[in-house]
Amino acid sequence: MSDLPATGAPARIHWSEGDVERSALWRSESGMPAPKKVVIANDQTPADLAYCLACEGTALLWRGDFQNGRQLLQALARRADHKGDKGKRAKAPKAPATPAEAFHLHRQAQSQRARTLAMLLIPFDADYTIPLRRAPDVEQACNEAYGRADQPFVASLRELLGLIGAHEWRKNGVEIAALGARIHPHYGVFSPIRGEYVDLVANAPLAASASLAFDIGAGTGVLAALLAKRGVTKVIATDMDQRALSCARDNIHRLGYDPHVEVIQADLFPDGRAPLIVCNPPWLPGRPSSSIEAAIYDPDSRMLKGFLNGLADHLAPGGEGWLILSDLAEHLGLRPRDELMAMIDAAGLAVLERHDVRPTHPRASDVTDPLHMARAAEVTSLWRLSTR
Repeated sequence: MSDLPATGAPARIHWSEGDVERSALWRSESGMPAPKKVVIANDQTPADLAYCLACEGTALLWRGDFQNGRQLLQALARRADHKGDKGKRAKAPKAPATPAEAFHLHRQAQSQRARTLAMLLIPFDADYTIPLRRAPDVEQACNEAYGRADQPFVASLRELLGLIGAHEWRKNGVEIAALGARIHPHYGVFSPIRGEYVDLVANAPLAASASLAFDIGAGTGVLAALLAKRGVTKVIATDMDQRALSCARDNIHRLGYDPHVEVIQADLFPDGRAPLIVCNPPWLPGRPSSSIEAAIYDPDSRMLKGFLNGLADHLAPGGEGWLILSDLAEHLGLRPRDELMAMIDAAGLAVLERHDVRPTHPRASDVTDPLHMARAAEVTSLWRLSTR
């Protein structure tokens, strides 16, 4: 069973093991609530039974070999994917009426799949040791994502594998051709793997007067670093997320741009005005389901509207605002182009020029993707804006 914690108190999960009632701290970076029912699973637990229990919302606390647990998670994923394919063949559901309906159904299916796969749990000791046979050393990966631990806890195996993957990304970095260097994303900070938006900023005409720039929503710090590389004397990069702030500062330091880039916590704009203000807001209006999705989903286009509405008050005379935005939301029927143009107009802004590029990521050419038609038509643009 799971109790309802007092306000601000960490959640706990409860289960029976060997006729003994036990409990542990529950941890979920995606915000998934503590499971209400937990049973013990081990190397003898059949995958079909585990999948049925997970679909019903019963979590399985793994007590077997760690590597066998990973294999069980893979088996659950195959069943989840096969169920979707089988269901499509058997029921032959009517095609979604609109791209927006297809998008919402796709997100719903992804969410259900994620909830099911998150039902396989593993225990952690207070020092991030996993008390299972053949368990890897995950202390560094967990410290990077969670910070210091002070007591045992239980978390999803799927989440742990995400932490391990994020640790590898952070260690190895992502090669950014326009920088001639690597950017090292931290856990929970969106990785700059879609290079087209970086290339747009690298190639847009930069006025000689742009000695100061604001980078709104720094993320990994990649755009702030790129502006510094292009010769902007001072860049002030802002973000509200603590992980992004730490990540951006780390990357700026690695690249040697500390004398030129200052990373500060601010909700959109810093104080003052600048001749160049750059923003790459989340591209899709919607509610993120995890911290990493906050770089993709912008509830009610809050950040986009905030940037546009505040731009005129922070641009120096004759300055430019660079808005980097994909039109995927338009192809999905989530935000029409007329709405974007109305936002720009209402903010007292004019479009000087627009630079477009088509994405090159694998999804753009994946015909099996449920959103293929929208992804194939997607264009990412850098809008050069000025005050009217």
